[in-house]
Amino acid sequence: MEAGTVGVRPPRAAGLRTLGVPLLGSAVIAATLAYGLIARAQGVELGTSTPPLLYAWRPFAHPLALLAAALAAGAVAGSPRLLARTVSPLAFAGVTLAGGLALRLALGAARGGVDGWSDVYDFPNPESASEYLPALPGLELGTRFFLDTFAEIGTALPVHAVGHPPGLLTLLHVLRIDSAEGLAALTIGVGALSVPLTYLLARELLGERPARVATLLYMFAPSAVLHGVTSADALYATLGVLAAVTLLARRPALRALGPPALALASFFSYAHLAVGAFAAVVAWRRDGIRRALVLSVACAAALAVFYGLLHLATGFDPVGAIRSAEMVYREGVASGRPYAFWLFGSPVAFLVAAGLPLAWLGLRALGAGNTVAVALFAVLGVSAVLGFTKAETERIYLFLVPLLCVGAATALPERHVPAVLGALAAQALATELLFRTVW
Repeated sequence: MEAGTVGVRPPRAAGLRTLGVPLLGSAVIAATLAYGLIARAQGVELGTSTPPLLYAWRPFAHPLALLAAALAAGAVAGSPRLLARTVSPLAFAGVTLAGGLALRLALGAARGGVDGWSDVYDFPNPESASEYLPALPGLELGTRFFLDTFAEIGTALPVHAVGHPPGLLTLLHVLRIDSAEGLAALTIGVGALSVPLTYLLARELLGERPARVATLLYMFAPSAVLHGVTSADALYATLGVLAAVTLLARRPALRALGPPALALASFFSYAHLAVGAFAAVVAWRRDGIRRALVLSVACAAALAVFYGLLHLATGFDPVGAIRSAEMVYREGVASGRPYAFWLFGSPVAFLVAAGLPLAWLGLRALGAGNTVAVALFAVLGVSAVLGFTKAETERIYLFLVPLLCVGAATALPERHVPAVLGALAAQALATELLFRTVW
């Protein structure tokens, strides 16, 4: 194990004890998928067309699908060369950023052409009415007035606008972005930065070699590739990984930026509070309970200061905003999704969409006691039990995919990297061509 790394260790034991967790987890995944299909066939309403996934069976391919397949195959073939010691860290980060962006754009065009990059935000796509652009008229009287009244007008906004803090809407207003193409360019461009940030996070936690494996896994992870060009959650994923990188940094100067980074990320998505919980668990297992407590207190203080100053400056009411989001969520489509099924369905959908090989490797790392995997699955478990999300976790949990990849990298022998990357690329392309994924 390299100095300063966490969880890069050999399995604790051979045989069933090592494989027990992934075998049990795989059985739960299979049972959940099977129940969803059977229940749907029998007319039981679980809240999505293919529970636990929000994907609809609708095979279709654009001529650009051939280019996407060729690019994915070439990327799989060439990626293992990036593990060579002759490739500098800076070169690795640059190549994976470019490669990750190219894969997202190529697969994002495999079904609907280049229009697929912005289609979800644009009329006549029915989903566009639930996205952020229709909420921009609320800022016509200025940012301060909008933030001051956000909690009151929230229930009148599109569901994605009220279901999140007003960070993205504020950013769109400041940048004067009011078109589907502009919003797509912002989310795709910022979202791609999560690839090198995943590398930085994995270097902090694992060391150089496994960090490169983790980054390649994330570069090909199906949900990250597909939703990285169709959802604002791609931008949120970058903010989440940035918060994790700073919270868990070894250097004190960088670590001091962690709590403010988490507070800023939470202004874009309430779900980012889970990054703070993840970091606290990692710090506890890596550095002891005292370090975890210090980090937790620092995060709480940063959140209190950030929202206190925001309230004084603009009148923004974070508690009222959360209540508005809860009201819309409770009265919306999620209210008809049975808790008992989605207790398993939400984490299963996240794992399946992220990639079946990643699900197995993540569970394998959990069974081996890897710190990153333990922290991630603890967050998933608590979120599922508390019912924070019922379905749509393929998109909502996009910020957790890098964390899954970091944990999974510790369970992946380097000789198997090409095969796993190929399987992930194949799943991503098949999902894009066989299903309508909304985002």
